[in-house]
Amino acid sequence: MGFLNTILDIIFPVNCLACGKSGTNLCTKCLFEAPRSERECERWIFPLYEYRHPPIKSSIWLLKYKGQKKLANIFAEAIYGRIIEELSDLSVMENFSEPILIPVPLSSKRYRERGYNQANLICEKLIEIDNENNRTGNLKLEKGVLVKVSNQEHQAHIENRKKRFKNIEGSFAVKNEEKIKNKNIILIDDVITTGATLSEAKKILKQHGAKNVIAFTVAH
Repeated sequence: MGFLNTILDIIFPVNCLACGKSGTNLCTKCLFEAPRSERECERWIFPLYEYRHPPIKSSIWLLKYKGQKKLANIFAEAIYGRIIEELSDLSVMENFSEPILIPVPLSSKRYRERGYNQANLICEKLIEIDNENNRTGNLKLEKGVLVKVSNQEHQAHIENRKKRFKNIEGSFAVKNEEKIKNKNIILIDDVITTGATLSEAKKILKQHGAKNVIAFTVAH
């Protein structure tokens, strides 16, 4: 697979969307220098970057719709640092220990269309990074616990905030609730807009026994 990727990179070279450096859609330097999100959101949600920054917006689009899965690794590196930073405070203040990563799921229809869930790719890389760091109380990933049970209108197509919350209502379910009962949960997604999706996911997780729920996203 590595050899095939090398050949593809030669035939279809990629360049950083911000500085033009070859070999990656978004280099580490440009990601580090991207503007941080300063827009208001719920205190339990931690977005990293400003979505309207063109390289960030384009990179997320490439990850979601154009199969540029390597971008999930780049974003995971950034999110991991923020998770560790926040956990150092939460573990003391709110006993937020031994957290479980849960990717915000896609509907079955969208998963078939795309072939992957970008939030899950980010989660898998987060686990890999965490294992490489040999941390005690490692992050744990639970896939298939939070599921999407309806193919409602795409949230991005709805501008009205109240309609977004109404549209997403009842769209999630929990399987194997014993895996999250009395557990601390970290939701992972690519973008937060109004927070409707994450709020609905948190609500259903709490209804099924989750202890605390926070979320990290690439951008807002």
